[in-house]
Amino acid sequence: MCLILFAWQSHPEYSLVVAANRDEFYERDTQGISWWQDHPHILAGKDRADVLGSPGTWLGLSNKGRFAALTNVRAPSEKRPDARTRGELPLMYLASENRPDQFISQNAKRFDQYNGFNLLLSDFSNPLNPEMHWVSNRLLMGQSIRPRKIYPKQPLDPGVYGLSNAMLDTPWPKVNHRIAAFAQALAMDHGDLKNADHYLSLLADQHEASTQELPNTGVNKEWEKVLSAAFIQTPSYGTRSSTILRIRKDGNYEMIERRFDANGVIGHDVIAGQINAASDSNLSV
Repeated sequence: MCLILFAWQSHPEYSLVVAANRDEFYERDTQGISWWQDHPHILAGKDRADVLGSPGTWLGLSNKGRFAALTNVRAPSEKRPDARTRGELPLMYLASENRPDQFISQNAKRFDQYNGFNLLLSDFSNPLNPEMHWVSNRLLMGQSIRPRKIYPKQPLDPGVYGLSNAMLDTPWPKVNHRIAAFAQALAMDHGDLKNADHYLSLLADQHEASTQELPNTGVNKEWEKVLSAAFIQTPSYGTRSSTILRIRKDGNYEMIERRFDANGVIGHDVIAGQINAASDSNLSV
């Protein structure tokens, strides 16, 4: 996933609002959002590629009150082909009983087994003390990305955030360009789980940054420009899914996933329910 916009404890009716695009090669085998058979409390898409480690996910929610989302850190020169799949990290958290800081401290020693990642973890299991953390196994030193050795606690304060394939709130063009649109969509959202089209529309933006705005992440400038758009579409690689997740303060939630191939929309699912509820409704259109 290459763009995650999220509002944490900053809307009068929602604890969390997420608008996210996952970018990947179209040929990579992927399953859309559903309740997993082997983890019935987890609602997420599934990466079905042949990988080292457990096939995982890029974004998911558990009905026990946990949310997790992942982006890769773009640093081609340090990518290791023998690294474990980063998608197993959100799955590990969603399947656990740990709070975010516990999960990070218990797994910090294994984070060097993965290529660069950003991981968002939130927990609503205690309504009186919800929390959200960001963790990355990389850090920015000057203009260089370096492996992280120490993992201090990084709980997030209430606010609106943007995450792409660098560190949290790194001002990449797609983050800067879409965070304002996201804030506007939040302002028009009355908290009744309606009007998701505002969020889907802002994720569909194909505006590319000017050459002067482009970051230098180790890919050629032509590819850097293609990747600068919120929504990417090339013959072989692009935005595979757009996901909207809204969790109300009363525990009601709605997850929407719109899926794409090189030719356009191929699926659209809406799944609604309540955290800690015994049953959920699944509406597909």
